[in-house]
Amino acid sequence: MKSFSSFKKKLNQICSCSYIKIACFSRSIWGLLVRWFRFILFRVNPFFVLVFYFVSVSFVGFLILKLLNPKPSSFTPNDLDMFFTSVSATTISSMSTVEMEVFSNTQLVVLTILMLVGGEVFASMLGLHFATFKMEKNAAMIDNRVDSLSSNESADLSPTNPVDQIELGLVQTRKPSKADLVSEVESLFSEDLRYNSTRCLISVIQCYLLVVHVAGSALVAVYVSLVSSARDVLKNKGLQFVTFCVFTTVSTFANCGFIPTNENMLIFRKNYGLLLLLIPQALLGNALFPSCLRFLIWVLGRISKRDEFNYMLKNSEEMKYFHLLPSLHARCLVVTVFWFLLLQFVVFSSMEWNSESLDGLNPFQKVVASLFQAVNSRHTGESIVDLSSISPAILVLFVVMMYLPAYTSFLPIKDDQQSSRSCKKRKIRWGRINVENLIFSQLSYLAISIILICFTERKRIEEDPLNFSVFNIVIEVISAYGNVGFTTGYSCKRQLKPDSLCKDSWYGFVGRWSNKGKAILILVMFFGRLKKLNMEGGRAWKLL
Repeated sequence: MKSFSSFKKKLNQICSCSYIKIACFSRSIWGLLVRWFRFILFRVNPFFVLVFYFVSVSFVGFLILKLLNPKPSSFTPNDLDMFFTSVSATTISSMSTVEMEVFSNTQLVVLTILMLVGGEVFASMLGLHFATFKMEKNAAMIDNRVDSLSSNESADLSPTNPVDQIELGLVQTRKPSKADLVSEVESLFSEDLRYNSTRCLISVIQCYLLVVHVAGSALVAVYVSLVSSARDVLKNKGLQFVTFCVFTTVSTFANCGFIPTNENMLIFRKNYGLLLLLIPQALLGNALFPSCLRFLIWVLGRISKRDEFNYMLKNSEEMKYFHLLPSLHARCLVVTVFWFLLLQFVVFSSMEWNSESLDGLNPFQKVVASLFQAVNSRHTGESIVDLSSISPAILVLFVVMMYLPAYTSFLPIKDDQQSSRSCKKRKIRWGRINVENLIFSQLSYLAISIILICFTERKRIEEDPLNFSVFNIVIEVISAYGNVGFTTGYSCKRQLKPDSLCKDSWYGFVGRWSNKGKAILILVMFFGRLKKLNMEGGRAWKLL
């Protein structure tokens, strides 16, 4: 018995030692992972961080969509089409290779989450969270640093104790002056104010997101519940009421353009009330977001009288937040956005007023439909007309609007400070200059993509030139690059050699492409989502 008890005791000791070793090993692994994550987050180029974010979210969304079952009466999309849909939702592109009514209610919820986390406002808020991680260490040390500066000012650094001074790190060639101490304390307090302002900005964006989504979903829900024609559409298509309202609001605010119906907003083109509700949501989530954010900060600053709001308004560049534009730029952006909308509205309504695309609408409905189409050509992608039936001149105008970045503005005033900063940024190492010489412009990458797609689809271009025209391919590529989602679709009636097995479907033109063409367009969607990080590409080329 004694031998057994001693054996049991030794076994417990061995097990306890093994447990301690495993615990220590797991802690070491966790510590290495945390350090690796911080290194990746703070040292790697932001471009690669965003690439990892969007690719990982798209892949996780693809896995979840694949595990979930579609509607019982619908076919199951293949893996490439499912991944394409996940990428399209994450990059807020709304390019489709399958009909939207194929997805079940649970899959629509997953797509809603992908559009939310892939939206520009939400993704930029995550960037601010990462920026606060970098400043937390400095913010925690500010009080200690201020105390040490105060003690340095009052202490007499006597040379009789050199060893102690070396150990404390206080050996100086000269005693710091009072002006030096004051300037360093002011810089520390300025850094602390920037840190607090960043945290305050995160709270403002969170409230902005919450209010717009809750209010937008509520307004859409009220409209659909009161208008029988809109309510009947959901009933006939088997769409759940709450899912449709939240999905539509998230998609519109994120400027994705997905709608749970196959026909997109074409089936709601007579519901002018719904269109008027979605127009401001599309503008608040994209083109007018910087101006609305700055106005909201100004209002909150007037109400609360906090220094953080005043700091954000006066030091927009120091905040290092892409969407917080200076006052002049924000005002010029508003003027430019409405000027573009007016131009598109006038051109579209004048050329399509009596066309087949607006047939069956009364004059007021035509005005609302034209305004809705003009707003959605700037990166939202929801449509109330068949783009293949409208004038080619309008399609060219839409291509230009889709190509322009969301924050394009007419800013004729030259800022000397900004030009001097850009000149300083260009004075960089030769190694970096050599890398930048390899970066092409946006148009160059788009031209390469169009050429590659024309090469992969060359057989279809020869056999079906009306559908697979180069112009339709250009529209599809520019739409994917601009993360818009406009498409001319595919029509069996335009086939030169009619195919009895051909069936018209409610998905994008890319749905008829080969797998290689779809893969290229996936890369174009990723590139378009990250285009703001390459706006200065192609500077090595001098066109004289």
